[in-house]
Amino acid sequence: MEEAADALIETTTKLAKVCLEDVQSKHRKERKELQAKIQELKKNAPKSDKKKRKEVLEEIAKLEANLEVRHAEELKKVEAEVNANEKPASDDTQEETTKNNHNNVSDNDEDDVVHTKQPQRVSKAQKRREKKSREARRREEDIKAAAQDIYSPKAVEYRKLVAKLKSRQLALHNIPSDGDCLFNAVRHQLMQQGLGTHNVQELRTETANYIRANKDALIPYMTNPGTGDLLTDEEFEVYCEEVRNTPAWGGQIELKALTSILKVPIEVLQADGSPTIQGADEFGGSPLVITYHRHMYSLGEHYNSTVELVQEGSEDEQQDDI
Repeated sequence: MEEAADALIETTTKLAKVCLEDVQSKHRKERKELQAKIQELKKNAPKSDKKKRKEVLEEIAKLEANLEVRHAEELKKVEAEVNANEKPASDDTQEETTKNNHNNVSDNDEDDVVHTKQPQRVSKAQKRREKKSREARRREEDIKAAAQDIYSPKAVEYRKLVAKLKSRQLALHNIPSDGDCLFNAVRHQLMQQGLGTHNVQELRTETANYIRANKDALIPYMTNPGTGDLLTDEEFEVYCEEVRNTPAWGGQIELKALTSILKVPIEVLQADGSPTIQGADEFGGSPLVITYHRHMYSLGEHYNSTVELVQEGSEDEQQDDI
């Protein structure tokens, strides 16, 4: 009976592995087919017709997003099937072990006394079964974690942003999440466009000076995060010092200050909703383009920068950043 239970676990594990590999193989084939279709769409899109080309790029982004969602659903279904197949094997093994222990104890009353005093030896077969059961559970947990991650707010937000950026021939450029992310993202954009070599401290100092110099215009929009009340004069001064001398996170007030200081529009893309552009009515030229992430890090909101999209391999490079 032990050997039968052992064989059942092994068979279930193999079936789960084969099923997962089949799905992964199917996904690889479908991704390859989609890439061929994308190349054909790009080839047929007239380069001189910007409107038509934009429509094609949006269609491509939609096709890629739909395929990714369907693949995620199929992976989740496989995980559910693995769960359903794995549990009966584990239960049968446990039941068989319980029966064997019960029979061994009940055979002889005198032996019963001895068994309670001496630790039972675990057979090699039992060790093998337990090892295989642990491995099966680990695989099951890995599949479940992967499926859950695909539907996490972070992953959903990321996919939406990547699709929006692709339609504009842009890709994400990661910025460290250290409190200086807004200033570093703006600094990266300035360097990308050849608009200067400001460092983070210079940007912080100029931002703090601008906020202090424009107190009357800005303070009606500045509130205490703890109470929700407007900042007092003392709190306003503390705020300015934190902007200048600490890695305090930057938001809308700092964006307004930066666009006014640098005299360049700053466009912020996010997963949901339309982009926001600071300074579009005041300053000309191409805007700095950064991205806002609500769910990328557990510590709070985050800003990244953008770069021109490199067609070959760009999707794989971005996926590694999740």
